[in-house]
Parts: sequence; C-alpha cells; structure tokens
Amino acid sequence: MPIIIARDLPAAEILKKESIFALSDQSAQRQDIRPLKIGIVNLMPKKIQTETQLLRLLSMSPLQLDIRLVRMANHKSKNTNENHLKKFYRTPKEMMKENLDGLIITGAPVEQKPFEDVDYWSELVEIMSWSQTHCTSILHICWGAQAGLFHHYGIEKTLYEKKLFGVFSQTIVHAHPLLRGFSNPFASPQSRYTGICEEQIPNTPLTVLAKSAETGPSILVSNNRKNIFLLGHFEYDTKTLEEEYLRDQQTGVATEKPQYYYQEDDQHNETIPNTWRSNASLLFMNWVNDVYQRTPFDLTQVGQAEFHHPDEYQLEE
Repeated sequence: MPIIIARDLPAAEILKKESIFALSDQSAQRQDIRPLKIGIVNLMPKKIQTETQLLRLLSMSPLQLDIRLVRMANHKSKNTNENHLKKFYRTPKEMMKENLDGLIITGAPVEQKPFEDVDYWSELVEIMSWSQTHCTSILHICWGAQAGLFHHYGIEKTLYEKKLFGVFSQTIVHAHPLLRGFSNPFASPQSRYTGICEEQIPNTPLTVLAKSAETGPSILVSNNRKNIFLLGHFEYDTKTLEEEYLRDQQTGVATEKPQYYYQEDDQHNETIPNTWRSNASLLFMNWVNDVYQRTPFDLTQVGQAEFHHPDEYQLEE
C-alpha cells in the first residue's frame, strides 16, 4: 500500500519518477481502510529535501500511511518558501487536535545552542509532552533525538571538539524488533557537533540498541517502546553528506571531509557507495510494522498499548 500525500507536493513528482507509489489524498478517500496516521515535525532547513527523504523510506511499507507534515509556528524558515509551508504543512496546534499512530521529529542544525535558546524550544516541548499520551510511537532523529532525551529523561548533550561527520560502523548490542533483519555491524550516516555519554543511561528507562567507540550510543529506545532515538541520519541520500561538506567549505566552516564515505577515501571519486540504504529501509519498515501491531484501531485509545521490555528479545549471534 502507498503513502498518502497531497497530489501536488513536490515529493510526489520525485517519488513518481523513482517508481515509488504514492496515493493522492483524493484517491485515498475512496478506499475502505484505516491508514496509519503519521506526523512529521520537520525541523530541517531544507524541508522539501527532508520530506522527500522520509517519504521515500516510509513508502517502503506495505501499509497505507496518511502523512501529516508539521512545522513550527513560531519560527521563520529561511530555506523553504512560505507558500509551500502554508499549503502543505500544519501548525503544531492543528496537529494536536487528533491522536496519531506515529510521529517523527527530525534533526535541526542547532545542536551547538543550549536547548532553551532555540527559538521554537517551548513549542517543541509542548509537542514532545503531548506525544506521550497522543501517539503510539515517536521516532526522534539526530538533534530531535537529543532534544527528546533531554526533555523526557534529563540527559544532557555533550559538545564535541569537532563535527562528527561521515558514515560510521555501528554494533548492535541489544536485539529489538526495530533492528530485525539488520546486518551486524551496520553503517549509519552521522552529522553532528554533539552527542550523549553512555554513563547517563543506566539510571533511566532506556536501552542502548547500537553504538560504536567513535560515535557513542547511536540508537536507543525507551523500555515501553514509546520513544525511539536515532542519533544519526538514516534518511540521508547518497550525496547529502557531500552537499553538507561543500556547503561548509563555501561558508568558511572548517569541516573535515566525511569519514568512511568516499570510495577508497577519495573525495574526488564520483562514486559514493551507499552502505546504509538497505538498513534505512529496514528500520523504517520495522518501525511502521511495530506501530501497526501495537496501535489501537480506535485512536482515542492511544496510550493503553501493551508494555514490552527489550529484554524479551535475544541478540542473534
């Protein structure tokens, strides 16, 4: 089954060219089925790029997904046309009028600021608090993950000496339905100036699912499976890191070239091996499938999902 998006959303034409089936909202109304309602709180500067990346991954699911794009009402976007935002995006207050099966909170290039100094922090706090009683599962990405870890569990972020930038190998340390079918180790794109210390985790209701010596914890989940935290960017396209690197160079930011990214570590080689695409598709399919199995048919019953502790799952050798 397809994702449900507006017929004239820019991502619709891009996905059509990739032979990815997206159902228009008008056609979906004629189908007698309850789709999963998925909200995307898009905090990234290039919103059209990010919405396309996430919709591409969500479209891999055989389930029908009804997508709601959400933007911060108290933030002026510098990189996305206001007409696009008014036409295709809801405000948080509009989103919070209904319950959702799933919610995605993206990253944002603000990790070097204190959380409270981000101009939409209070609005995001309201969304994160609301999500705990009105969404079956919340997927937090990169800075969105750090924001969620701080808000829900008081975990402070740690500022790095330099940007963690590249595609890093991660080791699965705890089995979980989210990582079903993953190779071990697996690759994950990272692009951030901050992270978290694993020493902060033991006294929280969180489990680290994957980590590496270079990146620290990269995937965490709350023990009730309500909150998932991805410190990396599985949604990135093949050349997204290269685009970020070139943009940093042009603006005078002293970012080193992305590690473990270019073939044979040669940034002039036009072939960039995408070593994370299959795992990215698996992760999003696993997430949607998990939401589908646990969410109530009547969305007013969200918040009464069965408790599952990660210790129920065994790590495959």
